[in-house]
Formats: sequence, structure tokens, C-alpha cells
Amino acid sequence: MPRTNAAGEPAPSAGVWVQVAQGLVARELVEGFGLSERQAGVTLGLVPSAISQYLTGKRLRAPLERWETDETTRAVVRRTAQRLLTARGQERATEVLLAAAAELARGPGGTAGSGSGATRRPDHPSRADSRWIRRRIAGEQAAVSECMRLAQRSRDELTRAVFRQIASDSLRHAEIVAALAPYLDRGISSTVASGITRADVERLIDREHAAEGSPSESPGPRLGGVMRILWESMESDERKHDHLLALLLRTEFPSDPRGAGRRAAPAHPRRA
Repeated sequence: MPRTNAAGEPAPSAGVWVQVAQGLVARELVEGFGLSERQAGVTLGLVPSAISQYLTGKRLRAPLERWETDETTRAVVRRTAQRLLTARGQERATEVLLAAAAELARGPGGTAGSGSGATRRPDHPSRADSRWIRRRIAGEQAAVSECMRLAQRSRDELTRAVFRQIASDSLRHAEIVAALAPYLDRGISSTVASGITRADVERLIDREHAAEGSPSESPGPRLGGVMRILWESMESDERKHDHLLALLLRTEFPSDPRGAGRRAAPAHPRRA
């Protein structure tokens, strides 16, 4: 007797579940994470035409439309996409997709959904996250207003520049939090760099270091007071850039899912 799902309908075969997992994850990579069809294909180990067929509905249209609206299924798909993008080449795409297919088959649309009531709760964003986002944006916006007020009170251009710098940073922080919000709302906690390559980042590191020149040429040690504060602000930004680019090199790139050609950010001592 053929197996049935919770609704008494014939259960999909294991091969169909793998294709469903491929199709749903392909859509999440492109529509949720912003990857191109080519990048999604590299990540999943599929040709771009297969990704295109999943996206346009030419392949498994009815099953994908049916299961992609289920929140538990969406949670599995999000976790699988994140796992593929952060696996650092330690797990084969096939193994990850097989695990996802097995999990989907055990869910409400699969063979084990009847009577157990053991479906997993989807990864909804926590209320604490939402509250933190609102507080952080409001706090950064208040800091911008206060810094601009102090800048207007300042009597010289250099002091005004200090407060304008802090205001600019606070405004950028608010923009970053606002950009993170829709991802957190969808339960996404990790993404990868898209549209760039590891070589792009490495070239930028080299250019940043070349632009700074030799520490012996720096007038920084001779500066004092507010002039020194502004100089330290610039140097702090350069150290931050080094840190961010080094972190970026350690993450995953859709165009380089196996980390080929990875190198660490070159060491470059900062001026005191």
C-alpha cells in the first residue's frame, strides 16, 4: 500500500523531495539572499538553467507553490540556505540538500505529519530583536541631533568637524540597523557577500595600504589638541577598514563557495 501524508494523499517519493528542496532553496538564495542564478547554481551544484526553471515555475511549479507557503517549510529552507552559504566547503551541497529533503518529508506535507503534532515552530523574529532595533535607531537618531547641535555651538571648524564626524557615524549606524531589520524579520541570521569576488577585496586592501604611505611620513605624532583628535579619528577608521576587510575575506563568496584562492588580509601596522 503506498504511503500517504497527513491529508491522506500519496506521499512524494524521496527523489521528488530532493527536487523540492532544491527548488525552494534556489528561490530563497535568489529572492531572499540576492544571489544571481549563476551564483545560486554554483552554491547548489546545479546548472543555471535548472535554477531558472525553478524560479519561473517550469519545473515542479505546483509542489513548490504548495510547500513554500508553509512556515515550517520556510524555516527549513532558510536554515538550509544559510548552511550552504556558511559551510566553508566542509559539507557537500548534495549532503545538505539530502538532509533538508529528509526534514521536509518528516514535516506537515510529508509522511510523518499525522498524529504526532511534533512539527517544529518556525524561526520567527523575537520581540526582543524588534524592540532592540527600534531603540537602537531612535538612539542613533537622537545622537545625530545632539552632535549637530554641538557642532553649531562650536566656534572653530576643527571642533565642528569632530561633532560632524560623530553625527555621520551615528547616522550610518542607524542606516545599518535599518538594513538589518528586514533580514531579522524573515528569520535570516547570516548572509554572504554578493556581486563581488575575493580578488576585489584583496585589491582594495592593497590600494588602502598603498594610499596610507609610510608611517614615517605621517604628521600625526606632531599634532595635538583637537587636531590630534581628528587625526586619531582617521586612523581609527583605517584600523576599522582593515578589520572589516579581514572579516570579509574570512566569509563566503557565492562565486567562490569552496574558498579557493583565499588569503588573509596582509599585516599592516597602524600608526599610534
